[in-house]
Amino acid sequence: MLSLSLYPCVNRFAPCASEPAMNIPIEAARQFYAEELQYLAHLKSHAVFTAFATVPRERFVGPGPWRVLGSGEFRMTEDADPRRVYHNVLIALDEAKGINNGQPSMWARFIDQLDVRANDRVLHLGCGTGYYTAILAEQIGADGKIVAVEIDLGVAERARIALAPWPQVTVVNGDGSSGPFEPADIVVVSAGATHPLPAWLGALKPRGKLLFPMTPDAGLGAMVLLTRRSEDNFAAQFMYGVQFISFSGARNPEEGRQLAAALHHDEGAAVKSLRCDVHEKEESCWLHGDRWCFSTQEPLPTDSAE
Repeated sequence: MLSLSLYPCVNRFAPCASEPAMNIPIEAARQFYAEELQYLAHLKSHAVFTAFATVPRERFVGPGPWRVLGSGEFRMTEDADPRRVYHNVLIALDEAKGINNGQPSMWARFIDQLDVRANDRVLHLGCGTGYYTAILAEQIGADGKIVAVEIDLGVAERARIALAPWPQVTVVNGDGSSGPFEPADIVVVSAGATHPLPAWLGALKPRGKLLFPMTPDAGLGAMVLLTRRSEDNFAAQFMYGVQFISFSGARNPEEGRQLAAALHHDEGAAVKSLRCDVHEKEESCWLHGDRWCFSTQEPLPTDSAE
């Protein structure tokens, strides 16, 4: 399968919104859109709000009219007016391949939890055409750096063109499942894995954060937020209720079945840490894998990261 970016189905965290008014300037439509996302996603970060109010979404979704997913079904926008893209819907980029620009309120909610800072180094794996890469780029500023990896050559080229106004972003056509990668403060993965990959964990700086969707082969998965506490210990938070296309090279059928069973039990609510130390399966192991284990144990103290 292709590791392409931004494939969530409509998620359970926020409803879809109505069309923005069509008699206002495009800048005002973006501002209204950002205010709507602030409300729907309960945004805390002003930088995230400003990024959504600034980045032109129409630059990344191709010419209209657009096929959008809202209220559980795709429909075509009435026309190609760019103000049509400023509402809380997924936009189909290539319906035959299942390539979409994901639901803004979902991504706003998760990006808000990353606490991205000016000058951060970011790795975005499965960047698609680059809209959410640009949202991150606005937050890190001109002195930050983003490496955006996309496995599909045509999609990567679209991202390279669309992201030209953000010189702090480098788009790479490549396989995001294997490194090595440069050290990063933030790693964002935009397609579903059954387990955390060593290359992703290995890229994290001390106190670095990894955001990735952990998904079974069928049904809902969870977005997972990891924060490095030590070389082999991470704080972990599961946010259940998402679906993503599979990330090539990050799937294991047996681990997918075990993940589905674990999520069915408690949706990941009991998970507190990711352990990568060698240990036998024990009572605190929520999901025990090969050289990784999601655990109900508390993570190590923050000052354990060096």
